[in-house]
Amino acid sequence: MKLHLVDGTYELFRNHYGAPPRKAPDGREVGATLGLLRSLYALVSTAGVTHLGVAFDHVIESFRNEMYTGYKTSAGVDPNLLAQFSLAEEAVAALGLVVWPMVEFEADDALGTAAVRFGKSAMLQQVVICSPDKDLAQLVSGKHIVCWDRRRDIILDERGVVAKFGVPPASIPDWLALVGDASDGYPGVRGWGPKSASAVLLRYKHLEAIPSDPLKWKVPGISAGRAAGLSQALTAQRQDARLFRQLATLRTDVPIKEKLGDLEWRGARPELKRLCQQLGDEKLPLRISRWR
Repeated sequence: MKLHLVDGTYELFRNHYGAPPRKAPDGREVGATLGLLRSLYALVSTAGVTHLGVAFDHVIESFRNEMYTGYKTSAGVDPNLLAQFSLAEEAVAALGLVVWPMVEFEADDALGTAAVRFGKSAMLQQVVICSPDKDLAQLVSGKHIVCWDRRRDIILDERGVVAKFGVPPASIPDWLALVGDASDGYPGVRGWGPKSASAVLLRYKHLEAIPSDPLKWKVPGISAGRAAGLSQALTAQRQDARLFRQLATLRTDVPIKEKLGDLEWRGARPELKRLCQQLGDEKLPLRISRWR
């Protein structure tokens, strides 16, 4: 048995920019929500997909905004997309899926909590995190917990994470701290790029283990001069780097109340028909073969 954990916020963004715009009879833009519904129904209709949880950023801001003023906010997000956040949660719940709407935490934290908690179950063969978000790569464990980019059909197991980022999953928060993450709003450490961060962290794994004296560095591909420059930059921004790593580290203590059995998809709920009628898509319910 597999557990599929879906990044609902990513899927909603993807459908907003990838699916055709569509207005409901009342004039609301609902294209992203309808695209999300069709995408998730395609997922639950796939052989072997039985247990699912979908996490959303109910609001984009989280506790991380209190830690760092430059962290991502809802500013600049298309109002037509923002207006669909609550609607998307309602629609996915009507499809019969468990929804985790995050306010204090982020959707990634809910996915991290679920992956760690349910991943311990002897009943599960695999936990599949449905998202290409690089933050989530830190959760990957062997072939038991993997990330799946559904759009490109690419699965990252632990070897895949090392091949893509140059470091194992446990070092991903450190790697992001050095490189930065523009989508989350923090810049990383000046002078550090993906290649240098990968080379150094592959050797030392975490920020604290990097020698403060660059003459003690033993990193293949990093010259003495390059080591001196990187070390100087890290020394000057060490406090920032630790903060960025904290921002990048997913929380695994989100108060999720469901048990594994609660995540089994048993069919769509009757209210989905009413909702689809309101959204102007009465064809979707006709495609659904399982109802509660």
